[in-house]
Amino acid sequence: RVICKTPVTRYRRLARRLSRRTTAALRGRSSIVGLAVADRRTRITCGLHTGWHFASASLVKVTILGALLRKLQAEHKYLTPAQVTLTTEMITESDNDAASALWAQVGRWHLQRFLDLAKMNHTQLGPGGYWGLTQINAHDELTLLKLLTSNNHVLRRPERRYALGLMARVVSWQRWGTPAGVRPGITVHVKNGWLPLATYGWRINSLGAFSGRGRSYQIVILTKNNPTMDYGIDTIQAAAEVINRDLG
Repeated sequence: RVICKTPVTRYRRLARRLSRRTTAALRGRSSIVGLAVADRRTRITCGLHTGWHFASASLVKVTILGALLRKLQAEHKYLTPAQVTLTTEMITESDNDAASALWAQVGRWHLQRFLDLAKMNHTQLGPGGYWGLTQINAHDELTLLKLLTSNNHVLRRPERRYALGLMARVVSWQRWGTPAGVRPGITVHVKNGWLPLATYGWRINSLGAFSGRGRSYQIVILTKNNPTMDYGIDTIQAAAEVINRDLG
């Protein structure tokens, strides 16, 4: 059952409704789901299995980008033209070769350093070059989105704007998942991941940060045990449509 709550009295009815509707949207699905939501306006937070681990697939590319930007920031350096190309391809097109190149460039020490600074304490980097097997949970991915969308000591405003700018430019055929049902006038920053594995079937994951028209909220939905990629997408979008309707 999805649990939504808020300390703001006037939004508690909305939180209860969101909890009921999101739970109903996921009912009957074979997908195993981890979900986390945070809304700054209403201070509503929602969670379902937020500590359960899932293979990241391409969702880890946002972490790779964050770690690169943090490394350059600490070294007082700027992105090179080659790194601009690689980061753009990695996020907007989900290019795997670009991700592998940046995973190697950043290095495990700086990747782990970023996780530590970001307090993504339950994320476990994939072995060797297998970045897609990084183990993530909804709690840590929501922490990452909050980091990208608010002032903090890890990433400065220019670095955060760069990352969000790339996530706003994801190619049209990869803008499924958490943006489903988003209201007009809301800016969408999204990254998705998909990976078929022998156990628990397809891993289909989506995270999104949404802003505009006085709104600022984040959604993370991680899934496994999907018989097909489309099935996992449908699971995510069923929940996302409810969340975007109520928070947007």
